[in-house]
Amino acid sequence: MPNIPTIKTNNRSFAVFDIDGTLIRWQLYHAVADALAKQGIIDAKTYATIRDARMKWKRRTHEESFKDYEKRLVATYETLLTKLTTQQFEAAAQVVFEEYKDQVYTYTRDLIKTLKRKGYTLLAISGSQTEIVQKIADYYGFDDCVGSDYHQKKGRFTGEKTLTLDAKDKVLKSLITKHGLSLSGSIAVGDSGSDIAMLNAVEQPIAFNPEKKLFAHAKEMGWKIVVERKNMVYELASKQGKYILNTHFALSRQCQSADGQAKTFNPRQT
Repeated sequence: MPNIPTIKTNNRSFAVFDIDGTLIRWQLYHAVADALAKQGIIDAKTYATIRDARMKWKRRTHEESFKDYEKRLVATYETLLTKLTTQQFEAAAQVVFEEYKDQVYTYTRDLIKTLKRKGYTLLAISGSQTEIVQKIADYYGFDDCVGSDYHQKKGRFTGEKTLTLDAKDKVLKSLITKHGLSLSGSIAVGDSGSDIAMLNAVEQPIAFNPEKKLFAHAKEMGWKIVVERKNMVYELASKQGKYILNTHFALSRQCQSADGQAKTFNPRQT
């Protein structure tokens, strides 16, 4: 766990979390697209192209397969929104919320509970649509959240949008100002390259299950890296150019050394 002091009432320390792939184990807007397809709102031919791209990613056919899948999904998703009523979207978002709200990583779920108990202001910044992000944020007791805003007028989506994905640092800055928060003791948790600017902005950045771009940046900066796999959580801390595995931190203590000390982590041995 990061160093989390008990916050005094006049302190305004905060923690900011990405949602998709950091708290929730899947991408929310992907799940919304699936829900719309199940409702017959996405036609079978269009959905087949999305599924084909997803399977190429799952088979890891090339290094950029996930990005290719996302691009195809987002393009289809944004076109589809202009054909939906806001009521149709809300129904799909509610289905996704009910299905995925508890499908979370234990590390981030427990960290949120600890930080809330310690008096931190909790923020969520996500590239997923505001309507579904708000549901997750309310469920986990976040104080404020920002998601991508697809503009609406008279019960329809206009096609105009305000995205957060590549501007999370700017969104965070506005939330800090809005709530009168302090960078002292601040924490950020994210899993992808789009979270780097947000993580750069705080005192205690945590790269959680990082994808390649974020891992390389975190390693260069000496940031804490946390990996959750099955029923294990591995916390890696940079020390003298190497990452040290804090085995005492794992949810299962079976890999802990006899004296309770951390072991050197060698990626080649995993």
